[in-house]
Parts: sequence; C-alpha cells; structure tokens
Amino acid sequence: MNKEILRLAVPNIITNITVPLLAMADTAIAGHLPSSLYIGAVSAAGVIFNFLYWNFSFLRMGTSGFTAQAVGANNEKECVNVLMRALVTAFSAGIILIILQSFIFKAAFFFLQASPQIQDYAAEYFFVYIWSAPFALAMFAMTGWFIGMQNAKAPMAISISANILNIISSLFFVFVLKLGIKGIALGSLAAQIFAFALSFFIWFKFYGKLKKHISAEVFKSVRDFAAFFKVNRDIFIRSFALIMVTVFFTSVSAKSGDIYLSANSLLMQFFILFSYIMDGFAFAAEALSGKYFGARNYEKLGFIIRKIFIWGIVLSHIFTVVYAFFAGGILNLLTDKPDVISAALKYKTWAVLVPIAGFAAFLWDGVFVGITASKQMRNAMLCAAAGFFGLYFLSASKLGNNALWLSFLVYLAVRGLAQWILYRKLQRKF
Repeated sequence: MNKEILRLAVPNIITNITVPLLAMADTAIAGHLPSSLYIGAVSAAGVIFNFLYWNFSFLRMGTSGFTAQAVGANNEKECVNVLMRALVTAFSAGIILIILQSFIFKAAFFFLQASPQIQDYAAEYFFVYIWSAPFALAMFAMTGWFIGMQNAKAPMAISISANILNIISSLFFVFVLKLGIKGIALGSLAAQIFAFALSFFIWFKFYGKLKKHISAEVFKSVRDFAAFFKVNRDIFIRSFALIMVTVFFTSVSAKSGDIYLSANSLLMQFFILFSYIMDGFAFAAEALSGKYFGARNYEKLGFIIRKIFIWGIVLSHIFTVVYAFFAGGILNLLTDKPDVISAALKYKTWAVLVPIAGFAAFLWDGVFVGITASKQMRNAMLCAAAGFFGLYFLSASKLGNNALWLSFLVYLAVRGLAQWILYRKLQRKF
C-alpha cells in the first residue's frame, strides 16, 4: 500500500513543490527590485488572486472526488462527463472575473487598506494577471481530473514545465525588458496559458479513446449537475472561509505597516511550502479514498487513511526541524532587505510550529474530497475559522502580531481535530 501511496504522492509533491517555489521566486524577484514595497505589492495582489481562485478550488476538489469514484465504479462515460461539467463552469467563471476586474480590485483594497504606494504597484500586477482567469480555473478542473484518474504524472509534467517557463519569462520581463512588477505578472500569465494548452495536448494523447463519450447530452441532466454543484457549493463555502482567514491575516499585517506586511508575507512562505508538500499526500488520499469508496471497499479505505497519516506525522517533524535550524537562511534567500529579515525573525517560532499544527488538516481534506464528504469539510472549516477570529480579537490587544500567528496555528489544529471527529461520525454510516 505504501508503494501505491508514493506512486501518487511523489509526483504530486513534485507538482506542488513547484507552486510555492514559484511564489517564492516571484517574492524573491520582487525582493531584489529597488524598493521593499514591491514585496508587499506582490503579496497583496497574490491575496486577491488567492481569494478569487481558491474560491473556485472546488473545481479541482469536486472534479477529483467525482472522477475517482467513477474510476472505482469503472464508469468511463461519467469520467468524461465530470470533466465537461467542470470545464464549462471554469471558463464561464473566468470570463466573469475578467469582466468584473475593476470592481474586484477596488473592492479588494477597500478591505486590505494597504498604503497608496502598495496599491499602485499591486495594480500593475493585477490588471495583467487577471487575464489568466479562464485558464487558471480550467487548470483546476484538468488537474483534479488527472488526479481522480489516478494519474499524478500528468499534473507533474504540466506544472514543472509551466513554472519553469514562468520563472524564465518573469526574469526576462523584469531584468531584461525592465518592466518591473508588471513583468512578473506577464510571466505568470504566459505560464497559465501554456499550462492549459499542454494539459489539452496530454489529454488527447493519453485519453483520446474517451472522446467517444463526449456528448452535449451531459448538459441536459439537471440531476447530475445538481449533484455536482451541491458538493461544490459546500466546498465553495469551505474555501471562502479559508480565504477569509488568509485575507484577514494579510489585512492585519498591512495595517501594522509595510515592514510587517513584508515580514509576515515572507514567513507565510514557510506555511505555503509545507502545505503544498503535504498536499501531495492529500492528493494521493483523494485519488485512493475516492477509488475505494467508489468500489465500496471500506476496509481498504480505512487502511489507506492510517498509512497516509503515518507519512504526515513523519514529514511534519522533519519540516519542524528544518525550519528551526534554517529559517534565517531561507529568509536571506527571499530578500536582501535587513529590516524585513529582522522583523520576520522575531516571529520565526510560529513558522516553526506550523507543520505540527497543520498536517492533519491537509490530510483530512484529501480524504473528505475523495469520498465527497463536502458537508463535513465545510463544517470543520467554519468551526476553525470561528476559532481563529475569536481568539485573535480576544488576544490582539495584549499580544499584537503574536496574536495573529497564535490564532493561525490554533485555526490549523482545530481544523484537523474537527475533521477527525466528523469522520468518525461519518464512518458509522458506511
């Protein structure tokens, strides 16, 4: 069983590790531009896109879960139907985001309340990268579909290729063409378009035989679409709560000043790096739990969950040790601004504790996505988000920035605990 987990987890880890490394590369490029304000601008613009795109993460999660269950039931036609529903939803949503771009930007900075200079630099990034929306959302659907089909290598190849292109093109636009922060956005836009084109090529090359199942009839089944959106509605609410925590974190950081915004943005890269590593195993949990749930093999479902959590415990301890001893070196790679590094090091301890506090939440997410237990995912996230906001407002006056990080760690731990309790209740119905 470990081989089956690693067969899916390792490519997904490689895929996921390119995402935070890319974000870190963008932060590093911004960190070496003339002003430290560029770091905060990239972070602020990133929060907006996280808010937009992560709210549509149901396109990946729902697609993955439904596809994996169709694989377990040996239903090829439903595998294709799931992808068609997801792609139509993704492109429709992406076009709407482009139409509403000006409103979205103004509304975002009404809440973020960053300095005028940060806002000006962020605008340069936002109004370029927003054109990636249809392709970025479609890639959620494609990635989820590949994972559900038990194929972790395709997303890996796509992600590595696209992110290499992103880094090279961003460096070219920024340091050769001297386009500044707009160059970072252009590099990211080019990479998103390339990623979708490559995913389409891979689909036709390796899954071309499934073309026979493509039919417009899929859009006439109101019941199937209703089931798709019912699960995705709960995942949307869950993702919205997650984004509200992230947006609030950045907003409070921005109110504390540009230095603290930049420092917290750098420390958040520690969390992002670990989360994408852990998501490699969560994606394996999605594929395998969905497969065995679809086949009604509940014994193997329980066994796979236990195995995946053993991997999570080991990896969380490894990352804790790495962050404890090498936090300063990592920060120096991300920026050459001494004042930002000094501010970040004051709160290093919180970043060190992130892996232990958060690993269970990621793994349970994978299990719940696979068995499409979206209601339980939603309820656990709402409970954790309430804990985050409640603890912060109770402790902010006494602990300052430490209250923000303490609340964030408690939020991660509560998420994992609530999911475990809800799974135990759900398990009785199998």
